[in-house]
Amino acid sequence: MKALLLDQFSDPGGAQQGLLDLLPGLRDRGWHTTVALPGHGELFDRIRDLGLAVERMDCGPFASGRKTAGDLARFLGQTPRLARQLRDLARGVDVVYINGPRLLPAAALGLEAPVVFHSHSLIAGALLKLSGAALQRLRACTLANCDYIAAPWRPYSETRVIYNGVARCELEPRRGGNTIACIGRIAPEKGQLDFLDAVRLAHRDLPGCRFVIYGAALFGEPGAQRYDAAVRSHARDLPVEFAGWVDDVYSALATTDVLLVPSQPIEATTRVILEAYAAGVPVVAFPSGGIPEVVDDGKTGLLVRSSSEMARASVDLIRDPVRRARMSAAAREAWRRRFTLDRYRDEVAAALETAARR
Repeated sequence: MKALLLDQFSDPGGAQQGLLDLLPGLRDRGWHTTVALPGHGELFDRIRDLGLAVERMDCGPFASGRKTAGDLARFLGQTPRLARQLRDLARGVDVVYINGPRLLPAAALGLEAPVVFHSHSLIAGALLKLSGAALQRLRACTLANCDYIAAPWRPYSETRVIYNGVARCELEPRRGGNTIACIGRIAPEKGQLDFLDAVRLAHRDLPGCRFVIYGAALFGEPGAQRYDAAVRSHARDLPVEFAGWVDDVYSALATTDVLLVPSQPIEATTRVILEAYAAGVPVVAFPSGGIPEVVDDGKTGLLVRSSSEMARASVDLIRDPVRRARMSAAAREAWRRRFTLDRYRDEVAAALETAARR
């Protein structure tokens, strides 16, 4: 099988981690794969380290979040040239995998090979209509990481849900600790300000508890930098540690007893919940986006609707190590049944093979 895999970014993010997770599975199946990326991000080196070919393509740069008029003009100007590049890259391949909607318009102009599109985040408005029209022209299959993300694509494309998978955690769950953490890039959709509101309340009942924020504002986004400054200002009088970015999330989870996930409504399933399951760490989360699809409320974690509820749930779990141990075991079992890396690779590879046969 010969596959071309395209990503709209070359800097790390959740969708890009999904691509990196997939690649060894395709390589081990004996597939001939080439990856094409824009920019000059670290994914180029990480893919080469896997022994795979990687090419550079012309796409962007664009501002993150709301796009400017300059972004739109650059996007429209680049599309014909990008279409030609994709046509050349895809010559002789059996299937093309597109990780992100930004590449779809050019793909619709340039590709004849079967296409599988993978969606990891919520798309709406004009971008959804433009991308949906491209999917119809391509007659592409769409993969989504949860039903919440899949729903907008179903009018345009045959759509299938494949939940993310994460690697095994070899560390044993903690027993009897008192650390509450939030893990993820510092950005409004991740809800660190809500985490701090919960900390303010929980600290009154748990004065000896340790509270930690792991993460950083990524990609040099001005909005993310402003939010990061607001978070640090809000935490000034609170006993919160800022531990920075961690490449090995399991090293952070190894010292965490309860993980808080105050994600905002646009979030999908958020990968850190699955990583917490693999590590046997109970989760307290807002029921945002696709999160209720992966959190079994009361069993693998708790779903709450406000910072005050999050604080109360966290206090109860810290004070009840027996319940916490039971939830930890249920979380690890959920990972074994639903969210392993092997299962993820098998399902995505099967979708690519089905598209190629068509």
